[in-house]
Amino acid sequence: MNLDNIEDRLLAAPRDPEVQARMERLRALGIGTEPDPDFDAFAAKLAQITGAPFAMVNFINDREQYFAGLFTPSSTQRGAALQAAQASEHAGVSRTMGLDHGFCPHVVVRRKALVLDDVCDYPRFVGNPVIDKLGIRTYLGAPLIDRTGTALGTICVIDTQPRSWGRAGLNTIKGLANELVEQLNRRPQR
Repeated sequence: MNLDNIEDRLLAAPRDPEVQARMERLRALGIGTEPDPDFDAFAAKLAQITGAPFAMVNFINDREQYFAGLFTPSSTQRGAALQAAQASEHAGVSRTMGLDHGFCPHVVVRRKALVLDDVCDYPRFVGNPVIDKLGIRTYLGAPLIDRTGTALGTICVIDTQPRSWGRAGLNTIKGLANELVEQLNRRPQR
């Protein structure tokens, strides 16, 4: 058994047959690689509803993931509290991430929600770079599949502590994904 091939399989981004259609649809919706206050507000809503310290609205292209909506523990802090949060170990959360980092590319390709109560319990994901880089221990995400049937990206929440999301967490993330998809479907075409 060749362990190198196993490690490559575990860490590689999944093969994405829909990437070109997704990129065309994102362009038509005017979604690129710029922060969007509406998506930031939606990420804050995700964090508030789930009680998670990190939340994202994530769109995926052929090169990277882009968090058009991002909520971190420092998002609501000001002054000295903001400086302390930015200096913390989690200050490295940025708006972009490689396709081989995180769990959202898997959600987009599978086109189904993903619940990881403790990411370290899943051999497929235990070697993922975000576990060490950001200290991620739990993930809850759902795909954003618009009216054309294209999986545009995801919404997700993460935490640095294991959490039992259960059926309620799954239903919550799926319902919030549907809510954001409805907003995307009302977005004017470019």
